Amino acid sequence: MSETRIVNGLSVDVEDWFQVGAFENTISREDWDGLELRVGDNVARILDLFDEAKVKATFFTLGWVAERNKPAMREIVERGHELASHGYDHTRIFTFTPDQFAADIHKAKAILEDAGGVAVSGYRAPSFSIDARNPWAHDVLAGQGYAYSSSVAPVVHDHYGWHEAPRFAFNPVAGSDLVEIPVTTAIFGGRRLAAGGGGFFRVLPYGFSRWAIEQVNRQDGRPAVFYFHPWEVDPGQPRVVGARMRSRLRHYTNLSKMAGKLSNLLGEFAWGRMDELAERERSRSLDWAA
Repeated sequence: MSETRIVNGLSVDVEDWFQVGAFENTISREDWDGLELRVGDNVARILDLFDEAKVKATFFTLGWVAERNKPAMREIVERGHELASHGYDHTRIFTFTPDQFAADIHKAKAILEDAGGVAVSGYRAPSFSIDARNPWAHDVLAGQGYAYSSSVAPVVHDHYGWHEAPRFAFNPVAGSDLVEIPVTTAIFGGRRLAAGGGGFFRVLPYGFSRWAIEQVNRQDGRPAVFYFHPWEVDPGQPRVVGARMRSRLRHYTNLSKMAGKLSNLLGEFAWGRMDELAERERSRSLDWAA
């Protein structure tokens, strides 16, 4: 491919194996400190993988994780990646009041900036939980000085989704420079398909993700936004007993194949940090109808 390839947004949602939506009704937050912490070692693996591929990325990190893994936060920054916020403890935004959400992102930002030694300007909601129920969340983010968010999944899904939202970057708050960059979707048969990574990338054949990113880059002429989690490159993580079969299948399928698939993806497309992508997208017309 030529040197003029579109640079896509590469992101890691930094949470440990027990902090995921699939197990939120199985593992209590009160028990987290008694569980094995594996996220630091998994972040180290990912940093080496990114170095090998010569790519930079954004690490949307829980404040809870940053408190307990400060060396990993410094390493992310020192290797040239962006440190951004994923909230404090993976609480979904639609369970907050506006004041509670403001307190959560303020707390997480302070922890991350202390741990990483850099300013934090980006945010991703846990489980893409900004949707039609809580558009006020963008106003809160803008009010606290965030430059961009990547918190909307413009699809229908059993855990999240805002189908009416634009597929590509838009300005959610009139009079603000805040940019919302939704996670990638592709179009097939007139329907939007979730295609931005996570379990979809891990479970489905690699060719699906290649097709989706090529559609977004070549047909739409826009950058894709891809994400995954540190626990997805960790086939040795503990197995949770008591979770629903559907949740276990989503969480554990193809963990041993994930690193290899990522290496292929990183080599086949151009990737960069989300803050840099946001700056490029800000120059477009980013009204709601975009």
